[in-house]
Amino acid sequence: MPGTNLTRQEAQERAELINVDSYEITLDLSAAPQGGTFPSRTTIRFTAHEAGSTFVDLVAPRVAEVVLNGAALDPAEVFADSRIALPDVVEGANELLVVADCAYTNTGEGLHRFVDPVDQQTYLYTQFEVPDSRRVFACFEQPDLKGTFTFTVTAPEGWTVISNSPTPEPAEKVWRFEPTPRISTYITALIAGPYHAVHSTWEGNGRSVPLGLYCRPSLAEHLDVEAILSVTRMGFDWFEEQFDFPYPFAKYDQLFVPEFNAGAMENAGAVTIRDQYVFRSKMTDAAYEARAETILHELAHMWFGDLVTMEWWNDLWLNESFATYTSVACLAHAPGSQWPHAWTGFANQLKTWAYRQDQLPSTHPIMADISDLDDVLVNFDGITYAKGASVLKQLVAYVGREEFFQGVRTYFKRHAWGNTRLTDLLAALEETSGRDLKAWSRAWLETAGINVLRPVVEVDADGVITRFVVQQEAPPLPAGAKGESTLRPHRIAIGLYDPVDGALVRTDRIELDVTGAETEVPALVGRARPAVVLLNDDDLSYAKVRLDPESTAQVARRVGDFTESLPRALCWASTWDMTRDGELATRDYLSVVLAGIGKETDIGVVQSLHRQVKLALDLYAAPEWRAEGLAIWSAATLERLRTAEPGSDHQLAWARALAATARADDELALLAGLLNGSAEVPGLAVDTDLRWSLLLRLVATGRADEEAIAAELRRDPTSAGEQHAAAARAARPTAEAKAAAWQAAVFDESLPNSIREATIGGFTQTDQRELLAPYAKSFFEVIEDVWKNRSHESAQAIAIGLYPATQTSPETLDATDAWLTATEPTAALRRLVTESRAGIERALRAQRADATA
Repeated sequence: MPGTNLTRQEAQERAELINVDSYEITLDLSAAPQGGTFPSRTTIRFTAHEAGSTFVDLVAPRVAEVVLNGAALDPAEVFADSRIALPDVVEGANELLVVADCAYTNTGEGLHRFVDPVDQQTYLYTQFEVPDSRRVFACFEQPDLKGTFTFTVTAPEGWTVISNSPTPEPAEKVWRFEPTPRISTYITALIAGPYHAVHSTWEGNGRSVPLGLYCRPSLAEHLDVEAILSVTRMGFDWFEEQFDFPYPFAKYDQLFVPEFNAGAMENAGAVTIRDQYVFRSKMTDAAYEARAETILHELAHMWFGDLVTMEWWNDLWLNESFATYTSVACLAHAPGSQWPHAWTGFANQLKTWAYRQDQLPSTHPIMADISDLDDVLVNFDGITYAKGASVLKQLVAYVGREEFFQGVRTYFKRHAWGNTRLTDLLAALEETSGRDLKAWSRAWLETAGINVLRPVVEVDADGVITRFVVQQEAPPLPAGAKGESTLRPHRIAIGLYDPVDGALVRTDRIELDVTGAETEVPALVGRARPAVVLLNDDDLSYAKVRLDPESTAQVARRVGDFTESLPRALCWASTWDMTRDGELATRDYLSVVLAGIGKETDIGVVQSLHRQVKLALDLYAAPEWRAEGLAIWSAATLERLRTAEPGSDHQLAWARALAATARADDELALLAGLLNGSAEVPGLAVDTDLRWSLLLRLVATGRADEEAIAAELRRDPTSAGEQHAAAARAARPTAEAKAAAWQAAVFDESLPNSIREATIGGFTQTDQRELLAPYAKSFFEVIEDVWKNRSHESAQAIAIGLYPATQTSPETLDATDAWLTATEPTAALRRLVTESRAGIERALRAQRADATA
């Protein structure tokens, strides 16, 4: 049951009428191993400012009892869809009792139920953001109606139950938790099952905070406890120093849970994290850095999001952008961090995500206009996270780092346990920095779109700079986007790079404000023109950066010669962006990558380049050249694999790149040999996850069959193995396999989201365009019903994953337009489909550019 779509106006009216005091929630999970439903009993005490009517939220198959201020209400009369009407709220104190049967889910929403195929034990966890605590208990489901929560849970013998408050000793299988501080509904949590646990502490500032790590027993041998706790303690140290506010909860548990839809969730004191972060196989350092960033992101939320919470979802970016910025800043600046170059990964991955999102028809201001829950559910995007974090980095450069964090300290002290708007944060920053941020906010936070910065370098016959100008453009917003493009104030650095002993070294750097369409830079006049001029050096601002012609030529030949990783990442990002924009042909992008990737030391950048080259060849290459380009790339991956340092991260990355693209007989033969043990690459560990990657490619190219999939699943009879097997079955290059995968992904409502998404991923093979062509029509026939009748997570996975993105043709655009006109879908579904349509448009432009190169 999707649940009624709460609007901002309804939330405001409800908040004007009531304040919530407390929740007492009793759940009986005794029958969880059998599934189905569970009894839920909720007592809510709230205060009304005047007599009136309102409603409480609940998604449940059955409501047995509703009692308001001692008067029983007929559930059949007051309960509909996901709301219980409260017609007779009295002025002053009110008490509401709701008794219901709520349902377990397998979609990662509400109370998710999972049975581990290894031990056949049941594991539960909650995921409530945005509106899904109402699937477990009756509540006022909006962030500004905070309350205290007291949970009492009955669970099977041998289980552990974890919540926001410290875990008590159970009495006769009943776990009675102490009340929480005042928090929002969406960050409450319950995790229950026979989880494996490790306990420790963080010691600091004269106190001790209990730390817990949890995972399923079948993953316990892979739980690298010390590495995870080391990052966690580093975050505690750095955040407490920067925020000058004690960690606000009684303990801090991190729970690695199965079939999780997101990366992690900031439940107060009980963070849930996808258990793919418990690495079963050898991973590159980039994976450990990504996990560390996720751990720190959620820890930062304990202050920004949980202690101080947005009033409504249009300030979601305050939560997510702040957590993203501070997590990367911690990795980059905290003493003892293993990743002092974290801003390199940020520039190459997160900002690339933001740039892509900001050029879609759905682009929106960082401070988005969220009118209802449907709006926010599709707004966990590259603007909310990555553009917002980039703009916070720009704000730090604009006001000063110490002034920024002093403003944050003021903000926490002033608004602890409360709800805020953007103006509250800006007011604190204005006080500490002395700057008027209203104009800055209008330009950066309240407008959509992206700026382009270009250098104009004029030199005389001797190569001396006679004029240097930074040009700023504000390209028109994409068709269908709301608002107007705008020129913004940018605080940037300009780096000057010259060859020194064969390397490109920064010989000077200046920092300045860029405003308007042109900014003269007299400080560079009279100097010898360097080999490379890099705008936005150190990545202080958020803008697409272009190189002047001389710098472009230098970078094309020697991007790998930069001594530092960040300028390399910025140049890689610029060339990738030019490729997406059709300014650089895909074949030329491939040449640049092949010329420079051998000298790239940052493994995260290497892996990003692998993904980008494959995407460019699949979608942006001229169709008549695509096969040649893919052959060049796959041959290069094989060569690099053979020459990489044995046992290195680079070797593993090249092995995965080959597994993603192998096509020639010798390439596929090597994959098969690595899988069956008849071939080896010295130093390469062919472990569980790599085996599945090899098999997936062999299956997709018709070199392995269902029997091979079944054999591999017997080797890896885990939940991850089941997901890999589902992907492999869907990847088989037969009409029958595609039909079965489509049927399962679209119509099988019993399928867990993790299996559905794996099936969709296997189904969509870019080498199988002809097999997939009939499903373009099928997509438009089913997607409206899917959106109406499935939970949000399931429907979104289908809407994004099964859109015919491989059918890059004008006919796909026409079919999309016809469907949009005839169907008039909801705003959220329209957004997802128009975003996918924009991908087809971009691919066609890039293909035309590649064809004329």
